[in-house]
Amino acid sequence: MSAAAPARFLVVLDADSTLIRNEVIELIADEAGRGPEVAAATEAAMRGEVDFATSLRSRVEALAGVPVTAFARVLARIEPTPGVRELIDAVHSRGGAVGVVSGGFHEVLDTVAPSLGVDVWRANRLATQDGVLSGVVDGEIVDAAAKAAALREWSAERGVDLTRTIAIGDGANDLTMMAAAGLGVAFNAKPAVRAQADVVVGPVDLREVIALLP
Repeated sequence: MSAAAPARFLVVLDADSTLIRNEVIELIADEAGRGPEVAAATEAAMRGEVDFATSLRSRVEALAGVPVTAFARVLARIEPTPGVRELIDAVHSRGGAVGVVSGGFHEVLDTVAPSLGVDVWRANRLATQDGVLSGVVDGEIVDAAAKAAALREWSAERGVDLTRTIAIGDGANDLTMMAAAGLGVAFNAKPAVRAQADVVVGPVDLREVIALLP
């Protein structure tokens, strides 16, 4: 893999309910007929009421048996957050880079991220067997610590001091990343996240973040 290009600054976003309007795991759960129960578990995890990794494993178990072909239907339902393209264009025009780190899944992000102009991204992977989801996460889980580690890794690769990083998220598992960044932005966020963020963006429109760019 080629070395990352240097950047003036780095913006790292969460994916679900930040880069995109959806919670991808809920869309996949709909394919298994288990949407409501997974949605309730996701909400509890985002509020910080349960351990994220434990919650994710239990929610992924509910996806067992969903055919891999269902990802095409899931992708068709993805809605980019208003203003996301404008924000990414603004970052690039100012010499910055955009990363996305997600507790969601590469199976969706690998299509969505490049289509929006994201420079680098990281997420969980879903294990499959015989063309269906096996109900387990393949590899290490991208949790709060992993999100912060990705921000530090990407900033180092691009020669960006951490003081020139911006982390944008909505859920409790974004707080460690937001604390590590030079500026932590709560976007479309749960109360606990708004309370700890440096900046709170109320409108669900990522163009609101452009004024915060260096």
